[in-house]
Amino acid sequence: MNTILNFMKRNYKILLAIVLLSATLFAFNLKSGVDANPDKDKLRLELLSFVLERWHYDPATIDDTFSKGIYKDYVQALDPSKRFFLQSDIDEFSEFELKLDDALINRDLTFFNLSYDRLMKRMEESKKIYSGIMLVPFDYSIDESFDTDYDKAPYAKNTTELTERWRKQIKLSALASLTDRLRIQENKSKGIDVKSDISKDNEKPKTFVELEKETRESAKKSLDEYFGFMNDLDRDDWFSVYINSITAGFDPHTNYFAPEEKERFDVSISGKLEGIGARLQKKNDFTEISELISGGPAWRGKQLEAGDLVMKVAQGNATPVDVVGMRLDDVVKKIKGPKGSEVRLTVKKVDGTIAVISIIRDIVEIEETYAKSSIVTKNGLKYGVIYLPKFYIDFENKEGRDAGKDIALEVERLKGAKVDGIVLDVRDDGGGSLSTVVDIAGLFIEQGPIVQIKSAGRKKEVLYDRDKKIEWDGPLVIMVNSFSASASEILAAAIQDYKRGIIIGSKQTYGKGTVQNVIDLNEFVRNSDVGDLGALKTTTQKFYRINGGSTQLEGVSSDIVMPDRYAYLKMGERDVEHAMPWDKIDAASYTVWDKTANFNKAVLNSKERIAHNEQFKLIEDNAKWIDSRSNENTYSLNIEKFKMAQNAIEEKAKKYKPISQYKNSLQFVSLPSEVIETSKDSILKEKRDRWHENLAKDIYVEEALNVLDDLQTKIILKKEGSSNPKKEKLAKS
Repeated sequence: MNTILNFMKRNYKILLAIVLLSATLFAFNLKSGVDANPDKDKLRLELLSFVLERWHYDPATIDDTFSKGIYKDYVQALDPSKRFFLQSDIDEFSEFELKLDDALINRDLTFFNLSYDRLMKRMEESKKIYSGIMLVPFDYSIDESFDTDYDKAPYAKNTTELTERWRKQIKLSALASLTDRLRIQENKSKGIDVKSDISKDNEKPKTFVELEKETRESAKKSLDEYFGFMNDLDRDDWFSVYINSITAGFDPHTNYFAPEEKERFDVSISGKLEGIGARLQKKNDFTEISELISGGPAWRGKQLEAGDLVMKVAQGNATPVDVVGMRLDDVVKKIKGPKGSEVRLTVKKVDGTIAVISIIRDIVEIEETYAKSSIVTKNGLKYGVIYLPKFYIDFENKEGRDAGKDIALEVERLKGAKVDGIVLDVRDDGGGSLSTVVDIAGLFIEQGPIVQIKSAGRKKEVLYDRDKKIEWDGPLVIMVNSFSASASEILAAAIQDYKRGIIIGSKQTYGKGTVQNVIDLNEFVRNSDVGDLGALKTTTQKFYRINGGSTQLEGVSSDIVMPDRYAYLKMGERDVEHAMPWDKIDAASYTVWDKTANFNKAVLNSKERIAHNEQFKLIEDNAKWIDSRSNENTYSLNIEKFKMAQNAIEEKAKKYKPISQYKNSLQFVSLPSEVIETSKDSILKEKRDRWHENLAKDIYVEEALNVLDDLQTKIILKKEGSSNPKKEKLAKS
């Protein structure tokens, strides 16, 4: 959902230069300023206020209403389950509810310091509370219940009430695990084959007492790991939470990035990083290699394996540093590094042996970020399916990966394979670079406007595709869902407004119609000795369809709506607090594409198929059931009542099992160029095989291909007495 404009980045650098050169506008000089040793947190608040006031599209009014919003968001973020703070804490905090606007203006950290110190204290107390609870077996014969609707729950009045809340919460978690273990054991006794991580095939049946103890210990282990993660968070991390409670009052997509988060954001946009190419995860006090990234230096070296535990890290020949017990982020910092540099990892291998592994860091491309395509043959015709997970771009390197260039290449390859239609899948695509949208939409139209952009107090700007060349003029379907956001919505809207292709998917897309720009806060500070101040991603513009309407809140409505399991849940922009409003501007001048034969007929045919398809009917029924269950928050802690309730749910859920078991009769394969790549890379081949298997289970993709069938201008004839369809010459239908 993060949209960045190339031209915005260029303009910002010019603007930044003006700001830094003008002492009358704004300048920090930490050596000769009013305060020679400013507090880093106060400095960040000052920079935050400055940037938001001057660059946000519609700055919020800093008043008591704004203060209430900060207070609510921040306290909820600190203790979402209401299992740390007491009502007395909240009573004390509430004195600041209408004062946080003044605190922001005056850079007053009194409330943050108070809330942070209190949270640390309550968390230490909570460790003792849950440790004590775990010492006593749970009595599941008692008739009691627990309500998981934390928003409506009051804060505990005292430690006794808080302990009771912890007890019930832990008991519910343990009870869910206990009933699972009992069910597995019961099925085994009946000779039913059970695959489970919590029960081994040759394991002897356990008594209820043994299983109760086992689940209690498992629950304690989970809590120990949770608090281990929480202990890894330092004061700076919690201050980021406070800052983001302030930015949320402007709009949902204005966020503060701590230095590490900024790095992760850059990686998500470019799809690449410099390092060894391994994903890490915390495992108690250890850092575990969870996955090797295909093509990365660790993968190429073939010495490091998933499951290895990192014990020490050395930079080349330097003395190794023990990283056991170290924060995950700090371990990552030590392992990452510039291309060409050496890192030496001392690891405990999965077989228990210790090894020192030398790896030369390199550019690592995260393959899952990038576009990919597949071919499928249906009714004698060949179709291409392109999946685009995000609109990525490398702003720093013109030769780097770019979604626009990659999609153009995939289209060219599909044309080379002589496909008769293309499905472009942007489901779950949260957006990315706006410039790549213009490039991608331009592949399918002759030329013209793609999107309109408006900055506060300025005339609109229209981004055009000025290339008259059309890469693909054949049948086109764009697949979307309710999680297709931002750049995905611009693409779908442009294709829909031109009537160039058919949009198929959820009732509407996410509804994010705003543009963000990332501003490095360090650029505003001269001679800084306070360290990295992070960055601010702030909403600077709104974008509009070429027909003048905004995608904000309303998203893009599909031409063909397919039932969606989550259709009734509130998960769009319209359901988020502080979302910016919908509006519209004048339409741009554009010419509707009139070369798509059978457009209306294809839409009607698809709607008819969906209405009579039993699988889609089942998905719709499932969506309504999921919605009805979303308000069920109270669970019995009596084992018999709990089992009865769970059995009823499982029985009902059986009705919807065919949804996950569905398979179409289609076979998806890689393009010839990718077959060569996968023959050399077993991990890539495994990922592609898994993707193809998922496509063959995807009823939504199947219907998108049916729509391509309906858009055809080819007549498909069958020889009498033959079951093999035969392609004939092009003819108008």
